[in-house]
Order: sequence, then structure tokens, then C-alpha cells
Amino acid sequence: MQVTIDKNSGYCFGVEFAIKMAEDEMEVSDKLYCLGDIVHNDMEVKRLSNKGLVVIDRDQLQELSNCKVLIRAHGEPPETYRTAIENNIELIDASCPVVLKLQHRVKTAFDKMEREQGQIVIYGKKGHAEVIGLTGQTLEKAIVVMEDKDLEKIDFSKPVTLFSQTTKSTKGFYELKAKIEEKIRQAKGELNEVDFNANDSICRQVSNREPQLARFASENDVIIFVSGRKSSNGKALHQVCKGVNERSYFVENETEIDPRWLMHADSVGICGATSTPMWLMERVMHHIHSLEEGVLIQDN
Repeated sequence: MQVTIDKNSGYCFGVEFAIKMAEDEMEVSDKLYCLGDIVHNDMEVKRLSNKGLVVIDRDQLQELSNCKVLIRAHGEPPETYRTAIENNIELIDASCPVVLKLQHRVKTAFDKMEREQGQIVIYGKKGHAEVIGLTGQTLEKAIVVMEDKDLEKIDFSKPVTLFSQTTKSTKGFYELKAKIEEKIRQAKGELNEVDFNANDSICRQVSNREPQLARFASENDVIIFVSGRKSSNGKALHQVCKGVNERSYFVENETEIDPRWLMHADSVGICGATSTPMWLMERVMHHIHSLEEGVLIQDN
């Protein structure tokens, strides 16, 4: 049985940068706090926790002072920076440059929409760390849309500017764009640039993985997709694999692999989300190799 790890899987630049900053800082600091899980992968969070990274939430941030706090790649709303100044907190800012640029674009568009009595709509998951940072640029006025029912929150008689959470599905974004365009036509009888401005703000490091993963999934008999269950990106990319190869299985770690999945398979592909560490995919590969003899016996 051939077992291959997808060379394009694993951390995106933003996550890799944040983890490197955390590890570098922990080498010189007695304690480092992190506002939320540094990455949506429990195995990696546990590894860094064992090194001294302490995860806190926003309520706990309010109680801290005279310490260091890491801002993860997802970015933060302006409120977090105000709290840091008030509480004499040194921020280790590992916000992804792609996310920071998007926050600026959203803030600029929001100011314009305020003047034109329009609306900012964000395609993303409500409560997701990145989305919290984006809505913070709009005084929490942005409308977050994930499902069709969320479209009811939009007033289609007013101008709409659409952005996307950087890790969402490209296909999902353009499907939403088409639905909003149709709703505006129904409300106004026509569609022009004043009515609707759609911004594909999905990270290309993420969106480019979709076709790459589709090819990888088609080239293997079985796909083991490794990701934390809290990862939106992981859920989306697993569905890409599943759409191409029905024998695509989602696991958080090697203990969740059912040996029966591997029966009658000549090739097994291992891949993951932008929040999946390479060391975890390698551990999954070693586990499959250890199962291989038993699987072959069952095959016979």
C-alpha cells in the first residue's frame, strides 16, 4: 500500500507565522497568554500549552495587566487594542497580513456605506475569530451571512457591499453573490454598481488548495483528511475531497482511523487544513503503516 502526504497541505503562512512568534516569545518570557486558541487544532494547542502558552478568552483579557498577550493570525477588533492600552498589556501581534489588509478594506467600505446609507455583508461564520475582527471594523453593524435564511437580515432596497471571511469556500462565495444579485433585481428591478459591490476576499493560499486537493483526492483510493473539528477551513476542504472521492474520511488524529477504511486500497492519501500541523499528518502516516499488515491479512 502506498501512503502519501499531500505536499500542499498543512499550515498556511499566517498560522505558521503565529506559531513561530509564540515559540520565539516563550523562549524569553516566563509566561505568554494567547487570546483564543492559536490554531483550530486541539493537538497543536495542547503541544504549545505544554510549552507554556496560556489560552484566555476576552473576559479574562479584561482582568489582565502588565503582561504579554499574543494575537493570533485571525486578527482582532479595535476593542482589543484599546483594552491593551488601558491595562498596560504588551501585544505580540501575529495577525495574518492578509487578514489585516481585509480589516482595512472593510473599515474603508463601512465608512463609505455609512455615508450612502448602505450595508456591509460578510460571508462567514458568526462568532468565528476572524469574523469578530471584521465586524469590529463596522461598529458591529456588519451583517454576517452563512446560510440562505441569513439573507433575510439584508435590506435589498439599499446598497450592499459584500466581503468574505478569508477561509471560506470560493464556490460558496460566488453562490451567495448570485443570490444577492437576484434579490436586488427583485427589489429594484435592475442591478448596477451602486446597488452591489462584491469583493472576493478569500485568501488565495486557501482557495488554491481546493483544486489541488481535488486532484490529490482523485489520485488515491482512500483519503484521510486530518483537521480539528473547530476548523471552518477543514470542514470546507474535507467536502472538496468528499466530492471527488467518496472514500474520504475526516479525523482529528490517528486514533480515529478505522482499519476497515483501508481495505482493498492500493493508495492512501493524507491531507489536511491550513490549521493542520505536518507533524500530525506524519503521525497519521506512521499509524497507517503500522496497520498495513493487519489490513492486508483482512484483505486476504
